[in-house]
Amino acid sequence: MQSLMPLRSVTASALFTSLLSFHNNSRRCLSKAMPEEKEILNSDFNSKMLLKGLSYTELEKWVQAQGYRPGQALMLWKRLYGDNIWAHTGDELEGLNKDFKKMLIENAKFRALSLREILPSCDGTRKILFNLEDGLIIETVVIPCDRGRTTVCVSSQVGCAMNCQFCYTGRMGLKRHLTAAEIVEQAVFARRLLTSEVGLITNVVFMGMGEPLHNIDNVIKAANIMVHEQGLHFSPRKVTVSTSGLVPQLKRFLNECNCALAVSLNATTDEVRNWIMPINRKYKLGLLLQTLREELRCKHKYKVLFEYVMLAGVNDSIEDAKRIVDLVQGIPCKINLISFNPHCGSQFRPTCKEKMIGFRNVLAESGLTVFLRLSRGDDQMAACGQLGKPGIVQAPLLRVPDRFQMAMELCP
Repeated sequence: MQSLMPLRSVTASALFTSLLSFHNNSRRCLSKAMPEEKEILNSDFNSKMLLKGLSYTELEKWVQAQGYRPGQALMLWKRLYGDNIWAHTGDELEGLNKDFKKMLIENAKFRALSLREILPSCDGTRKILFNLEDGLIIETVVIPCDRGRTTVCVSSQVGCAMNCQFCYTGRMGLKRHLTAAEIVEQAVFARRLLTSEVGLITNVVFMGMGEPLHNIDNVIKAANIMVHEQGLHFSPRKVTVSTSGLVPQLKRFLNECNCALAVSLNATTDEVRNWIMPINRKYKLGLLLQTLREELRCKHKYKVLFEYVMLAGVNDSIEDAKRIVDLVQGIPCKINLISFNPHCGSQFRPTCKEKMIGFRNVLAESGLTVFLRLSRGDDQMAACGQLGKPGIVQAPLLRVPDRFQMAMELCP
């Protein structure tokens, strides 16, 4: 049994601060994780320019600084992200001016990640492990769909600081934020490696390792690169960024990015959400939902996706379903009910299928749009909430509220 942190022993601010301190690994990460926006020209160990992660405007400025025309930046951009090339080496830059190509080979770097392993699941899902230059590892998941849609689930951090109690990644703590280049490269690699096997990758979800809005600068930049019409050209409606509920960053995202938003709800009361999602102690459920109501008034035909991981005996009662109906009043939304995916050390059990269907029916009968999400890739620990590999030092499990002790004791 893991040692448990008292539920009410610290204030909300103190808890959140202590969690961030733990996850940031002696605070070293945060001081380096949010680079100044002016620092657009990050070099690798060999002083070559890493082109992935630059916005189109930044790439154009760099190309001009090397003495070449802006039009050549567009040709380069298409070879990095479009035209079915997805270049990783200078030799793959077909059709460029000879001198321009020579300059790029001598002065630029084209790849932000290196492939470690691809783990195929029996249901067709692939989990891709990548090595980062500092030796850390991240995971990406490619999920085929019968209707010709394939989704790549990208990570935004190495680990996560939010410590959601049902999430395996949260047990890692936060190692560091990913750069925009490292985020974008996951989608590039997925298209490069798997398009011939699974068809065109049409959707991106920021639902891998990490809390995307905790790394908002790099996430917005990466999302904007992904939807650029001359490059990867994902539809903004098909790029979804998920959050546990960082309210200030959520407001910024809705004002600065046209991509879709998903919010991990997972509870209908502050008591339960404080326990299973400690971020709720800083940004309460009421504040989160009211912020969404206010911000979405100005967005035409925009619906937020509420994600709801169903935990047996914790948040899956008919009363919970009825409370959801009341909580989301006035918020244009869809609701995704997700079966909990067990993992090593987990305290929870998944809700049975029959109970999930009954829960869904309550929501649907109220007029809400609701889906049941099937688990994909769980045999390779690639399903929702299963990514990552906690080390010896793990984020703390929080004390179970008294009225849920019995439900927890039933866990295998």
